Formats: sequence, C-alpha cells, structure tokens
Amino acid sequence: MCRAAFLYRAFAVVTVAGAGFHADAQNVQLAIPIACEPGRSCYIQNYTDLDPSRSARDYKCGTLTYDDHNGTDFRLPSLAVQKAGVEVRAAANGRILRTRNDAPDGAFAKSGREAVRDAECGNGVVIEHPAQWETQYCHLAAGSVLVKPGDRVEIGQPIGRVGLSGLTEYPHLHFTVRHGGAVVDPFAYGVRPDSCEGGESLWLPAVRAKLEYQERAILNGGFTTGPVTMELIEDGSAERERPSASSLAIVAFVRAIGLKAGDAQWLVVKDPLEHVIAENRAAPLQGNKAQIMLFAGKKRPPGGWDHGTYKATYVVGRDGQVVLKKELELVL
Repeated sequence: MCRAAFLYRAFAVVTVAGAGFHADAQNVQLAIPIACEPGRSCYIQNYTDLDPSRSARDYKCGTLTYDDHNGTDFRLPSLAVQKAGVEVRAAANGRILRTRNDAPDGAFAKSGREAVRDAECGNGVVIEHPAQWETQYCHLAAGSVLVKPGDRVEIGQPIGRVGLSGLTEYPHLHFTVRHGGAVVDPFAYGVRPDSCEGGESLWLPAVRAKLEYQERAILNGGFTTGPVTMELIEDGSAERERPSASSLAIVAFVRAIGLKAGDAQWLVVKDPLEHVIAENRAAPLQGNKAQIMLFAGKKRPPGGWDHGTYKATYVVGRDGQVVLKKELELVL
C-alpha cells in the first residue's frame, strides 16, 4: 500500500534544457529512477491505475495496481536490502520544486494511518521538467534527501535513498509522473481509456526492455533452517540462515508477487538422490494476491543429512499451464 499525496500544487513552468528531454515530441524521456535492475534486484509491484471507476487495472488491463494508485512502485526484495542503501535518482534533468526530509521511517507500520495523515508520500522530492512535466519520488529514508528547492539536477543524479516513510508497508520507491498537473502513466502515455494496448512509453529506449511487463514475479527464494514467516523473509533472516550438514531442518521457501485468483502453487524438495523429501501443494487462490509465501521442509533424519545437492522447484500453474517457475539448489 502507498499513496503519494505530497503537498501537490500548481507551479510555474521553468524551461530546463539538456538530456532527459525529447525536443520533437515535447515529451519527457525518463531514466529508471532507482539504482536497481528491475526483475532482478527490484520489482514493479504496482502500476498507475487507469480505470476511472472504483475498480482498478494497469496499462495491460492486468491486476498490478489498486484503485486510485497514481504511480509506479519499484519494490525492493526486503528491508535488509533497503537498510544496506539503495539510491533514488532523478529520472530526467530538471529543477527541484519541493522536498520533505524529516518524516520518520516505519511510522505507518507502528501507528497506523493517522501517523502519516497529510504526509502519505513521506520523505520525497518533486522535480519540474520542461513543457509542464514533473516527477515525484516518495517514501525516501529519513534524512537521506540530498537536494533542496531551486537546485538543478541532471538525469541519473542521486537525490536520496529508498526508505519506509509515509503510507507504505514495504520498502519501495513510489514514482509519479504528471503533465500539466495531471497524473499520467509513463508506460502508456495517451492510451485510450478503453484500451489495453497503445499509448507512448516515456522511458528512454535504452531501458524499456528492462521494464518489460511481468504479470507475476519471484521476490525471494532460498533454503533456511526452520518454519518461515513473512517477517523472517522481509528482514532477511530466512535467507541468512542457510542450512548446513548439522542443521535441524532443511526448508525451501519462495515469496511471489502478482499471483491471480485461480493460480495454484506447488513447492517440492528433493534430496541428492532425487527422492522427494518434502512438498507443499496449495489450493488454487480464491483472490488476487499482492504477495504470498510458500515453504516446505523436513527435519533432520536420524542418520543425518546426505552430502550432495538438494533441489527445490516452485511452480505456479494455471489452466494446465506453468505460468511461473523457480528452481533452487543447496549443496551440503
């Protein structure tokens, strides 16, 4: 969950020349606004909601959004990654309009919505660009903002770090694009309201392939030594507790995002002789899931663990087809 109500107001347009601006089309051209590789070290959790009703749909008419979501959420795999430090970067040349830098991280998780009322964006930055374009960056870490109103910034310049401030439940950058004061989707600018195709990408051609739409994705996966919770995955504990030959259990786990109603998950673990030692077959989902976790494991047998390679396979099936798959290995 996140919202970006960050003191938005009208502003005077200031022309800024240089990279990040497409002179012919008068449309801003955007770099990835976060120092990560989408699909590998960060993931798009939500897109801009293009449905004008109380329903929601992303630019592919998919489920990766929610009602009235006004930006793109670049999610980090865990709080551990966020705490290590991930830069937020200017998506195009421009001038800083507004900033906030003193909102505490984690206030919403600790105290609820009232704690972030009128500061849903948390720590953030608004940048104006030529031809009435602007970009907004939300949920930055407390004290991490590196710019101030009036500063000129260049495309790719660090402006802060990803945090957990404002109305958010997980570490991510909420990135909003506006033109003439109206929110637009940088993946499909100008798309017809009734269409699932078309519109113009505002992303620089060099980064468009990295931002290819993924209906579902694996956020985390690995082996650990005991039962798994969402909290253990989020704080990095599950991945740090990698089993050894003396561990009391071997447990495989996966956390996925974007799964749909009707998707069926299966996780199976095999020993070095390819014998199944654990599996978890989940019932088909009754509704869409922003995130979901599955694990399967076995306690150490009396004779101890065999040396060799343990393998886990995670599969999401739908209508008889495999729609998502990940294979994991553990060498003892």
